[in-house]
Amino acid sequence: MTAVSYQSVAYLIAALLFILALAGLSRQKTAKRGNYLGITGMAIALAATIGIALLGAEQPLLVVGLMAAAIVVGGAFGVWKARHVQMTEMPQLVALLHCFVGLAAVLVGFNSFLMQPGGYFEGQTNIYHLGEVGLAVFIGGVTFTGSIVANLKLSAKISGKPLLLPGRNFLNLMMLLAYVVLVALFGMTTGVEAGLPFLVAIAAVSLVLGAHLVLAIGGGDMPVVVSMLNSYSGWAAAMAGFTLGNDLLIVTGALVGSSGAYLSYIMCKGMNRSFTSVILGGFGDTPAKSGASKAQDLGEHTEVTTDEVAAMLKKAKSVVIAPGYGMAVAQAQFPVADLTKRLQKEGVDVKFAIHPVAGRMPGHMNVLLAEAKVPYDSVYEMDEVNDDFGNVDVVLVIGANDTVNPSAETEPDSPIAGMPVLRVWEAGKVIVFKRSMGNAGYSGVQNPLFFNDNTDMLLGDAKASVDAIVKAL
Repeated sequence: MTAVSYQSVAYLIAALLFILALAGLSRQKTAKRGNYLGITGMAIALAATIGIALLGAEQPLLVVGLMAAAIVVGGAFGVWKARHVQMTEMPQLVALLHCFVGLAAVLVGFNSFLMQPGGYFEGQTNIYHLGEVGLAVFIGGVTFTGSIVANLKLSAKISGKPLLLPGRNFLNLMMLLAYVVLVALFGMTTGVEAGLPFLVAIAAVSLVLGAHLVLAIGGGDMPVVVSMLNSYSGWAAAMAGFTLGNDLLIVTGALVGSSGAYLSYIMCKGMNRSFTSVILGGFGDTPAKSGASKAQDLGEHTEVTTDEVAAMLKKAKSVVIAPGYGMAVAQAQFPVADLTKRLQKEGVDVKFAIHPVAGRMPGHMNVLLAEAKVPYDSVYEMDEVNDDFGNVDVVLVIGANDTVNPSAETEPDSPIAGMPVLRVWEAGKVIVFKRSMGNAGYSGVQNPLFFNDNTDMLLGDAKASVDAIVKAL
């Protein structure tokens, strides 16, 4: 077998491992195995790529040095971020990593164009190649600036409110048309000097479009944006693969791109959002309904102490815990896991109800619970538990708001009308852990659940509250 044949076999094995990794990551029980399969596939791909590069290099020592430097710098940054990032900061870290993929696609596109002999191929091959380069740079640029804006919004360094410029949809359309014209003109060029201005213009348009698309999306839609940027990064990688003639990069990018797009669709369904609207930066959004801003007299809420909650839990036969982003902020997942183990030892049936968009990114709550060693068989998706709340004795809502808001089903004028929610109010008793009554949900909508007759509020830091309940038990 030739070196190229060995590389093809290695790439095939790596691609199969990536597919198996995605299959493993689709379930909590197999997620760890999926991660290991993905790591193994990437190690094989890197080894094959480095080996082929060394065999064809005129200066192998220089190639080894450059590759080693890149791996050391990138690996050191990755390890440092992974060790220091808080779980509440994971969404913005993911957005930051997506921006690196976009930037890599842009750089690969420029390098592929500038390093060709004479800057061009012959005939139709030239048009095809330059089209690949233009598309790689465009998708990469959109991913790069879009991810940076998403990171800034998620980290509260800029406002989470949507930037709704007059005629924003028209501006997006004009930028897309400008790209089409520019890439057509770029494909007809036959040299670096002639083509470079068009490629630079394509990059500039993509950078502006990426930033504008995400700036026009509200903070409440950030979970969808994170998953969609994941899809964009995959397509950017796939286009870089076409540009480099790397089959594995094409396959891997397509896997990431398609799975990210499907995940975004699932997230939009979970938020009752238009998939097209969110992805196109609010295109097609309807104005807010007048009734959504009307103040409501929901009555008085009732409060409860940690000792009283502990007494309720001692008598309960079934308990459901509905976590939200507030649990992540309070870092309450570890005492919640301790509470779960104590209740289960006493024979209490404890389940976790996870809304598709709980947290700030897909799977955020699942990751928190896995970090705290909550048993996988205790964690359920919304559709698996929503019909059973009528048989539940106590529901603990820890840091969740919009995902348990009955307004989504009862108020057609609410901004969250039609959004699937956890019907926790059907349980015998609901205890809501909340820092204060003054904080509305991410959507800014008041929650009538807090004022129901069967709901008590446990105000204060969620971690301290759960610790006190565990102590009382």
